[in-house]
Amino acid sequence: MTKQLIVRGAPQEYELKPNAWNSLEFHLERRNIKNILILHGEKSWSAVKPYFPELSLAKSFHYYGGQCTDSAAENFASLCKKEQFDGIVAVGGGKVADLGKFVAYKAQLPIIILPTLAATCASYTPLSVIYDETGVMLRYDIFPKANDLVLIDPAVILHSPRELMIAGIGDTLAKWYESNVIISQLAVKPLEVQVAEFAAKKSHEILLNKSIAALNAMDKKEMNQAFIDVVEANILLAGMVGGFGDEYGRTAGAHSIHDALTVISGSHEQLHGNKVAYGILVQLMIENKQTEIEQLLPFYQLLNLPINLAAMNLNLTDSEFQAVAERACAPGEMIHLMKETITPELVIEKMKALEEFTKN
Repeated sequence: MTKQLIVRGAPQEYELKPNAWNSLEFHLERRNIKNILILHGEKSWSAVKPYFPELSLAKSFHYYGGQCTDSAAENFASLCKKEQFDGIVAVGGGKVADLGKFVAYKAQLPIIILPTLAATCASYTPLSVIYDETGVMLRYDIFPKANDLVLIDPAVILHSPRELMIAGIGDTLAKWYESNVIISQLAVKPLEVQVAEFAAKKSHEILLNKSIAALNAMDKKEMNQAFIDVVEANILLAGMVGGFGDEYGRTAGAHSIHDALTVISGSHEQLHGNKVAYGILVQLMIENKQTEIEQLLPFYQLLNLPINLAAMNLNLTDSEFQAVAERACAPGEMIHLMKETITPELVIEKMKALEEFTKN
């Protein structure tokens, strides 16, 4: 198996500490950034505005628009040129971060990310997932430059919605299953891939052992080490898996199933990480690892992660099963990195088998 292996290990700078956002102006001054575009979410922005520091430099706040699309990136890149911005700050969840990175690449500007959630590793990784205007996932673009800075204030994430942290756990859990299915096929593991494997295994261990304590911390609004560890598993460790492993550590079956589900409009109501968590179970079913599914189910049920389509309120018709399966098996999809020969017929068979396996 010969895949691309370019190390993109980390942002240029990463900092997690109490009141981290208060150092934003210091970091901007260090970079000689004096006029910034600030992209932000909608609900998340209203929740985190009290944490956002007063800045003495020139700034312009813009709602990102709700989706990371080609047209949104073009529009904001044009705005950067018109307003002569010399830096971009993205404040929000994964789609805000992805759009910020995409715009920064197009405008050739530094990107600083202040995550408001630990739902994905988007703030850490130099890539963006691109969707069309209807919410169908199109592709992901990898950029040739690391994110300039990630500033994480754990108090911001402690007060974020619990269900988004759970989605992040589901998304990150896939790092182990997807990287392992690829790396286990290698006769020789390059050191870079060994680092990716370590990060994936460590994140898996942390999530299974500390997620409940971390969620309890969120319920009580009381910081604890388990919470910090899960946040960093979802962001730092998850980012390291693809950062060091590249195509040996990025995605395989679970994310291909997620991407395929986006062709069903009813799935858009489900969070990214929830669909990925479901994809893990489909991948394991393809691998005929029902014992591992049985071991995961109690954890899924504790966190209310979906164990089947029914749990996501999806009742697919035959034509919808076919559409999902064909998208999952499209040429170039990462599901083909699995050792099995993947066909639409196999995907449909295993998706239906999972429904039967988990219906009780």
